[in-house]
Amino acid sequence: METSMRKTLRPDVSAFYDKRTFSIQYVVADPATKKCAIVDPILDFDEKSGSVKTENADRILDFIAARGLSVEWILDTHPHADHFSAAQYLKGKTGAPTAIGDHVVEVQKLWKDIYNWPDFAADGSQWDRLFAEGDIFAIGELEGRVLFSPGHTLASITYVVGDAAFIHDTMFMPDSGTARCDFPGGSAARLWNSIQQILALPDEMRLFTGHDYQPGGREPLWEASVAEQKTTNSHMANCRTQAEFVAVREARDATLPMPKLILHALQVNIRGGRLPEPEDNGRRYLKIPIDALEGAVWG
Repeated sequence: METSMRKTLRPDVSAFYDKRTFSIQYVVADPATKKCAIVDPILDFDEKSGSVKTENADRILDFIAARGLSVEWILDTHPHADHFSAAQYLKGKTGAPTAIGDHVVEVQKLWKDIYNWPDFAADGSQWDRLFAEGDIFAIGELEGRVLFSPGHTLASITYVVGDAAFIHDTMFMPDSGTARCDFPGGSAARLWNSIQQILALPDEMRLFTGHDYQPGGREPLWEASVAEQKTTNSHMANCRTQAEFVAVREARDATLPMPKLILHALQVNIRGGRLPEPEDNGRRYLKIPIDALEGAVWG
């Protein structure tokens, strides 16, 4: 019984790194039942040609098929600003329900105004499940738990599954510090509080981040323990108070250009990964607002 419980408490986590966006996608699986969830999948988009491909998502599907896994959930941690979500594509391929945090409605309302979409339903109905703080869900025999982790966005959540936590854009690897907070609805003070909640998890908890920008040209990394993040994260180890952290984070954010796909991606991702509907000529069009991100750094 003890051995079975240990297996259940330690999911198999497989990472899929996308060099183009420096993003990490995950398959988290229950080894006992072969049930799994997909976390933060990417729909490939080339802004220069306007081309959409499914190479990242298909790589995940091939992996799942090869391992004999069954998909129970397609999970996004937040509406991403640097890539399109493949949630809808994967739902079509697997039939699994999609989910995101319930505060996504706040992000939808904010960006609905930016895109001037008066008829857009900013109610979260684009997903099958909206998770609130403390909600519990199952992946096979694994228990998943939701932490509300705002700061990077209004809607960010963390998925805690067994001894693994998917912390998205809160902390990066220790040598990269923490995530930016200067997107619409972001807050360095709220991010500090979210990180404190994550660092209150057991020291041996495995933390899986959403991006790795390979500082110094090193190989991509995505896993560190709570203990490692507490003691060596370049922002958290040097900032002992919220005020110190906010000063460091806001000074850094003031130097960062916006992600090149933020205006492309949000209009897809607040729709649960759905592309715009085809117009009367059969083509789909993205809508790019001019001067919507006032004061953004050029890069």
